[in-house]
Amino acid sequence: MAHDTQKHDSNSTNVLHSLAAGAIAGALTKSTIAPLDRTKINFQISQEPYSSRAAFKFLADTCAKDGFIWLWRGNTATMTRIIPYAAIQFTAFEQWRKLLKVDDLNTKNNGGLKFLSGSLAGVTSQTLTYPLDLARAIMAVSTKDDYKSLGDVFKKTFKVEGIRGFYRGYVPTILGIIPYAGTSFFTYGTLKTFMKEKHGYENTVVNVACGAVAGMAGQSSSYPLDIIRRKMQTSMITGINYTNLRTTFMIIYRTEGIRQGFYKGLSMNWIKGPIATGISFATYDFVRKTLKNI
Repeated sequence: MAHDTQKHDSNSTNVLHSLAAGAIAGALTKSTIAPLDRTKINFQISQEPYSSRAAFKFLADTCAKDGFIWLWRGNTATMTRIIPYAAIQFTAFEQWRKLLKVDDLNTKNNGGLKFLSGSLAGVTSQTLTYPLDLARAIMAVSTKDDYKSLGDVFKKTFKVEGIRGFYRGYVPTILGIIPYAGTSFFTYGTLKTFMKEKHGYENTVVNVACGAVAGMAGQSSSYPLDIIRRKMQTSMITGINYTNLRTTFMIIYRTEGIRQGFYKGLSMNWIKGPIATGISFATYDFVRKTLKNI
């Protein structure tokens, strides 16, 4: 009985450590890349062709018109979402790993189980925090005149569309998070294990590098679905009727084509994604290990 109680306390402590480490990792990551995130979303939902020059022009124009701090518009909404999202995702990943016995010595070829654990963790966290993601996307592309605050976004969305409005774009989001989270967690875990076992390297710099590769792989595998969900999430702002996955796909294809439509801004994501994922995974591992030692 005492052993069971001790085991339960240990599991509870591990969960708390994962929640805290995930929250810190998410907050640090998103605050670092917020201006790039805002720029990416702006191009994803507009008809304007993307280029590096156009992206820098957007950043410069925003600074000139509204001030440097305005590049972080919507970051409060991002923090409100990313702190619980990252905390839940990392903790869910640890729990799914345990449930699926990913680290069981008797489990052969557990690459598929690692991918599944990551995918299920992504679905779990995305489902629980989706309305906050939608609000963040709306604030990133709106003005002060459209929405004064995060609460204003929820109030107006509910008034116009009801509860369903908070889950606009949910289907492509979930379809996208399965390959994204699965690929990211699988790639990071595999590279980290390889570097440790084959070369004896295990430190924060190596973890950032492994996370960067994982981020690029994850972003590339799910980017078109990310475009579709952003279009659907911000249809109230753009005024284009992106009602469902099929309709949105066809509108993008007809008006913008494959490359500019479904891969617009991907080159920025290849900068933003590796930085974000590298910081996220490395911070999570560092904080979790620090808390465990304390």
